[in-house]
Amino acid sequence: MGLGMEIGKLIVAFLVLINPFSALSLYLDLTNGHSTKERRKVARTAAVAVFAVIAVFALIGGALLKVLGISVGSFQVGGGILVLLIAISMMNGNDNPAKQNLGAQPETGQARPARNAGAIAVVPIAIPITIGPGGISTVIIYASAAKTYGDIALIIAAGLVVSAICYAILIVAGKVSRRLGTTGLTILNRIMGMMLAAVSVEIIVSGLKTIFPQLAG
Repeated sequence: MGLGMEIGKLIVAFLVLINPFSALSLYLDLTNGHSTKERRKVARTAAVAVFAVIAVFALIGGALLKVLGISVGSFQVGGGILVLLIAISMMNGNDNPAKQNLGAQPETGQARPARNAGAIAVVPIAIPITIGPGGISTVIIYASAAKTYGDIALIIAAGLVVSAICYAILIVAGKVSRRLGTTGLTILNRIMGMMLAAVSVEIIVSGLKTIFPQLAG
């Protein structure tokens, strides 16, 4: 498989799992009352944070599993099941079980006071709304399966592209939300769920083949 196909596969896998569209409503809510410059700063900082998380776990993912004494196959199966549960939840129109629902307004109906742009960019917009346990698990799965430094570089490069896409989507968040509306975002979320289910099955199958080499025959 060529380099382009490999990095394309990684980008799709990360994009459908991270699903930057899921952060749109929270981003708009938390940046309500902020200036355009502050909103751009939040979007930029959140994108950088997403890339940093992907890069860090791409570099230490394999070593982390060794330290914890977890086999690559076992983590692939476990992580694949987690991703599958997320996909099923998305297709059913429920909240992502691996991401906190931090965008809800308090029951008192009072408006949320404006918060520092830097404070909200990393938590909760980047972590855990944009990239949560499911995304981190997927990065570790791909990192643990990497055989060369080139493979790690591909994961990091894919993370850079996905982070740039996250930034672009957040920048046009208002326009995207108005264009798609609640129904459009729901449909998009379910399509992402279907794609994510396919990714999760591939991860589980890969893990089973690692645990049971005879299945690869």
